[in-house]
Formats: sequence, structure tokens, C-alpha cells
Amino acid sequence: MFKKVLIANRGEIALRVVRACRELGVRSVVVHSTRDRDSAAVDLADESVQIGPPQPKKSYLNAAAVLEAALRTGAQAIHPGYGFLSEDPDFAEACEAEGLVFIGPPAAAMKQLGSKQSARSLMAAAGLPLLPGSLDELDEDSALRLAEHIGFPVIVKASAGGGGRGMQVVEERERFLSQYRDTQATARMLFGDGSVYVEKYLVAARHVEIQILCDGHGNAIHLGTRDCTVQRRHQKLIEEAPAPGLPGEVVDELGRSALRAAQTAGYQGAGTFEFLAGPDGSCYFMEVNCRIQVEHPVTEMVTGIDLVAEQMRIASGEPLALHQGEVALRGAAIECRINAEDPDRGFAPAPGLLREFVPAAGPFVRVDTHMRSGAAIAPEYDSLIAKLIVWSPDRGGAISRMQQALGEFRIAGEGVRTTRDFLRQVLDRTEFREARHSTSLVGQMTESQG
Repeated sequence: MFKKVLIANRGEIALRVVRACRELGVRSVVVHSTRDRDSAAVDLADESVQIGPPQPKKSYLNAAAVLEAALRTGAQAIHPGYGFLSEDPDFAEACEAEGLVFIGPPAAAMKQLGSKQSARSLMAAAGLPLLPGSLDELDEDSALRLAEHIGFPVIVKASAGGGGRGMQVVEERERFLSQYRDTQATARMLFGDGSVYVEKYLVAARHVEIQILCDGHGNAIHLGTRDCTVQRRHQKLIEEAPAPGLPGEVVDELGRSALRAAQTAGYQGAGTFEFLAGPDGSCYFMEVNCRIQVEHPVTEMVTGIDLVAEQMRIASGEPLALHQGEVALRGAAIECRINAEDPDRGFAPAPGLLREFVPAAGPFVRVDTHMRSGAAIAPEYDSLIAKLIVWSPDRGGAISRMQQALGEFRIAGEGVRTTRDFLRQVLDRTEFREARHSTSLVGQMTESQG
């Protein structure tokens, strides 16, 4: 195991990794911007290094500054968390060149799976089901012909995209070319890569994930499913494990296929294979996330496996301690993302100063957060305030416990609005309680309220 790890992130995930380091007996170094100098992660870490101003491009996305901090403090490895540099294969290669371990998959695997187009090709070869769409880059005329052939609606996606960004649903032929070009422009701006592809858009779909772990000794396991169907603008609000209503044989087949594809790509570490599930139960591969997911706690709650600790053990060269037959899922877990957003204004960011912040508590209630009373929600970063996670022996009990926990969670501040009350409304919906909801649920709710 490493003696010292640098954490190249901020917020709740930085604090989460610091805690994992402490449990493993590993010293931690947190890099931070000037905005985050008084953050909870900085307070808890063994060391901290200021690397730039609040703007992410000048701090958390400044690879040279992160590497210099790691070398200066004697860190042996870098944990990138999620977002920022976590899925940047160039950064992973730069770590290797400097003699540092990147706690994540090898750069080659990240390149192959991080591009949605190349990942689709690999998944097709591995036998995973795909929605009709393009496997290669197309010019505009070819893309339009393909869209007409597979039928509208279609979705145009950035090949290098992630986190729900860089995609547009196209409902009709007349708008295809303009939205295709808009997505290309967005992809160039966000990811520095304007390549996009076209895929059939599945109406009334659910968003299902398979969590995997692969070590450097040829061992690989999956940890069951998550359901991330409740989303706004392709970004998740509620996640749960396991995904309700999926037959065991479907889960087993998806898990086997995901592991086969991951090992073919030489994957190591924690990763997530994402699927869309149609109303008939058919599942189609969507993308691979080559990092720890925001929603990883629900998998931890039903398996008892610390995914962040497993990332570090794998990166340090240790083999997986579990075989697939030893993975046991117990009960049901739900996570709600409490964001500083105003649902009444299209989930517009609503940052400000927190006057009151009193997290929920009680049996089988977990809160992953970096916030506290008197802290400021910074406008430069993601709007996530806290992740509220609950566990119960069954899904109905988890929903009830989450409702109670959300009701106890007290958040107030100057200009601050949150998703807390909206999440309670979602949990009250009959279609959610009966697991009949789709990715369009939030849109339907906001339209009816407007």
C-alpha cells in the first residue's frame, strides 16, 4: 500500500478519499484553490497545497500544478476523484512519466473506453446489445441519412462527453443539422474534441449501471446494479441499488459481458458500465465511466465494500480479495443529491452563504458532504451540497427512510435554494414508488408545475 496519496479534487469526494486514506493508514495531501483553502478536506488531510485561483482551469484542471504538488510533497500516487482530471488519459500518462501512480485505469484503456464511439465498437465485439446508431465518425449528410434510417427521435452525443454534458435529443428531421452542429460546437468547447455520433433515442427508458472492479492480476468482479433514472438534463438526482425490477439472469448477463469487455480493454480499478433499459426490459449499452461514480455509496451500502479503498488497493498492486461468488447484495439503498439549485427556475444554480446546515441522522443514514454552517457554496464549481444515502432491508423501507431523512435535513442561507423539497416530491410519485418511472419523469413534473 502507498505511504502517501495526493488527492486532485475538491468537495465531498476529496473528503471521502481523505477518510479512506486515514482508514488505510495512508497519509493524504489535498490540493486546493484559493477559494477552498478553508475546506473540510483541507482541514482533515495531513497536508495541503494551494495550486491556483478559484477558476478550475487555473487550479483543479492545471495538470502541471497538480503534478508539481505531488512531487514536492513526496506523494507516490494521485487519486483524481470524479470530474476534473479523472478521465484524462494524457494526465494518467503524465503521472506515469513522473513516476507517480494514477489511481484509475491505464491510459490506453481510458482512451479506448472513454471515447463513446470506440467503446461502442468494443462493446459490439464483446456481445453487448447496442441501440441502432453510428460506430464511426460521420459527415453531416451521412449522419442525417442514418438518423432518417433509424427513425426520430435520435440523440446526438459527444464522443468524449461525460457527466450528462454534450448531448442533444433531436425530435424531427428539420432540426437535425442545426442540433448536430450545436452538439459539435459544445463538444469542442467542453472537451476539446468536436467528434459526435448518432444513436436511436429510447423513449420511456430507465438508466441502469453495472459497477465493476478489475485488478492487475486478471481478476474481475461486478457488484450488481444501480438505477439512476431520475435525472434533470441528463444529470442524475436520485440513485438506488440494486436496480428494481431487473431479472437476475439479465443482471448476470450484463455483468459477465461488461467484465469481458473491460478485461479485453486491459481495464484496472473501479469502473461503471451504463445501460438504457426499455419498457420491455431490454437493456442496451450506453457508455463506460472510467472512474469512481458520484453514486458509488449506494453500492457500498448494499455490498459492504469500500470502493475507494478498493481503488487504492488495486492501484498499489494488490489482488482483489473477493471472487464473484462471494459478492453478496443485501437490502436496498437510495441516494439523493442535494444540490444548490432552484427547481422552480429550471434547476438554475443558487449558490450563497449557508447560515444553517444540519444534516439528517439516524440508523442506516449516511451523509457525504463537505459543507457546514457558515460555509459558502462557491459559484465556480458543481452545485452539489450533499449526498444523502439510506439503507433498508427492502426498497419500500428505503423510500420511507429517505423521506424522513430529507425532512430532517435543515439547509438555509442567503440566496440558497436546494433540490431537497423537489426530491421529496419525486419520492412521493406513484410511478417512482412502483418503479415504473423513466428518464422523462423530472421533465414531466417540471412541465406540470410550470
